[in-house]
Amino acid sequence: MIEVAEYNLPDIKIIESEREFDFHFWTPDRFCIVLGRSDSPDSALEVENVVNDGISVFKRPSGGHTVILSNKMAVFSIKADFKRAGNPKRFFRLVNMRLIESFIERGVTNIHSRGISDLSIEDRKILGSSMYLKNNSIFYHAVLNINEEVSSISKYLKHPTSEPDYRKGRPHEDFVTSLQKEGYHISESEVYSAIKEAISRIREDIYQS
Repeated sequence: MIEVAEYNLPDIKIIESEREFDFHFWTPDRFCIVLGRSDSPDSALEVENVVNDGISVFKRPSGGHTVILSNKMAVFSIKADFKRAGNPKRFFRLVNMRLIESFIERGVTNIHSRGISDLSIEDRKILGSSMYLKNNSIFYHAVLNINEEVSSISKYLKHPTSEPDYRKGRPHEDFVTSLQKEGYHISESEVYSAIKEAISRIREDIYQS
């Protein structure tokens, strides 16, 4: 049996932040799994592998499907005022546009916005995100795969119960990739510089419009 812990990962602090706009980015110091709001261990996880390997499991309040986190990924969250940010679809588009710009400036080509909120290189996913609303704020959470092996994903996660059209039923190994697997050997500091720059532009977009 899997014990699911309340979400208490580092970006939780911005959820209760008193700032109208806030962000947090971090690199996990250990391997863990985060269930999407509508997912359960039985529906989302390869339970035996998770239990045998002693992987911690958390459940986040936002939508989307279950993800793994590791020290080979970049995790970041943004809090913004709902009235300024606009509806979730608009905010997803804005975030992806600014992330794409920032990574292109650092030499990452063939990067695209796919589905509702994914980023991909060609048709293989490198970033997944989710969002939820609380009071008058939007909370956006994202995970970017810098260099985690896709075999780790397939070992612990089942095929999701729903998927974006561009996945076309592909298993994790044929659907997910990483920056380094695609030949982009960008340092962790460069990745966070790109994310931070994108967030700065997002802030300008919603507060100067």
